[in-house]
Amino acid sequence: MMQMAEFMQDYWVGLSATSQDIARLVALLLPAMLVGIAATRRYRPFGMIGAMIWRFRWTNALFVALIAVSVGLGVGLIAQERGLRQGSAHAAAKFDLIVSAPGSEIEMLLAAVFLQPTDAPLIEGETYDRIAHHDNVVLAAPLAYGDSYRAAPVIGTTAGFVEHLSGTLAQGRPFSAHGEAVIGARVDLKLGDSFVPAHGHGDGADHDAHAGHGYTVVGRMARSGSPWDRAILVPVEAVWEVHGLASGHAPGHEEDIGPPFDPAYFPGTPAVLVRATALWANYALHSEFTTERTMAFFPGAVLARLHSLLGDVRQAMSVMAMLTQLLVTAGVLTGLVIVTRLYARRLALMRALGAPARFVFAVVWGYAAILIGIGSAIGVTIGFAATRIISAIVTARTDIDVHASLDWPEFHLVAGFVSLTLLLALLPAFAALRRPVIADLRT
Repeated sequence: MMQMAEFMQDYWVGLSATSQDIARLVALLLPAMLVGIAATRRYRPFGMIGAMIWRFRWTNALFVALIAVSVGLGVGLIAQERGLRQGSAHAAAKFDLIVSAPGSEIEMLLAAVFLQPTDAPLIEGETYDRIAHHDNVVLAAPLAYGDSYRAAPVIGTTAGFVEHLSGTLAQGRPFSAHGEAVIGARVDLKLGDSFVPAHGHGDGADHDAHAGHGYTVVGRMARSGSPWDRAILVPVEAVWEVHGLASGHAPGHEEDIGPPFDPAYFPGTPAVLVRATALWANYALHSEFTTERTMAFFPGAVLARLHSLLGDVRQAMSVMAMLTQLLVTAGVLTGLVIVTRLYARRLALMRALGAPARFVFAVVWGYAAILIGIGSAIGVTIGFAATRIISAIVTARTDIDVHASLDWPEFHLVAGFVSLTLLLALLPAFAALRRPVIADLRT
């Protein structure tokens, strides 16, 4: 037995992921198939079932619609969670390592990667200089935020970060002077447009605080599928200057932009994006800059912890979806019991004329099985449509490109639902056999 178990385990592990998913799907559908074979063996109840469905077609259509909507919304919401995980991971892909002042990694992740407004302490010039001139660092881009234009956050950084984030620009060129800006792919401005930023975000923004400090759009980034598509990037020196701070460069070089910065005139930055010379160097930098004065973290690792929480949410959503579908099915099965009572006289007449009890059982069970099967199949179609609609809504709300689609976990959920409800459909079939023939003939 032990050898057989080990053989089966090795065989299972050796299968491809697709083969394993197909095997799970078949295993989940197997109870329904076995019940169907046992219930209809040696009989052909489908002509009678078709007549029953057509006789009460509008009621049957309502039952099918209830099942379809329940299945469609359930699998659509569950698929959406996976799409949101994939979209958020893609949005953070360009952010290998973030260095900031000590605090909450999640808060800084939301601020630096997903551009959520927050107040954070600053990294001073000496620390930034040590990061920027480290032998293993290729790019150390300051990220200074706090201003906005309409709904778009205005982020102070360097031209190197623009190139890192976007690669080749979709339009125009990188900024090369204090009064120039590069916009994200979804910012509602055009090349050559000028604007004056507001201090702060949302309803509390001060639109007069930076009067006289305008920017001109000189470039547009390629679409990244992240909140940076709605961001406006400007030289970090310009952000410091509009707030009355030093430009990051020594006197006589105030009009310079980009590194190297003079530590003595570096006003500070909430976060620094660090790009290392090699993958292994990221871990060395993470260790070196995790100190009492700085916090280094991998956005991907922080997201993984958040995704693990979302995994628990996914399990809860799966259970809730299954329970919702079971409640709907319970209502449908109750309705089927009522409908079979409408057929009670016909079923009783068949039994009185010599129809075997198993034939009547097959008719009632098959009637329920066809409604459940059709409803579930339509529900999968609704699920495909629901994922597209919900993805569009989530993308518009979060600025994270979410492309959710149904996958094997959703098909497994539907298969489990079908098998369980077809087993429950045995109840109205048994109930139909327990009805007294004489009493039903007299109704």
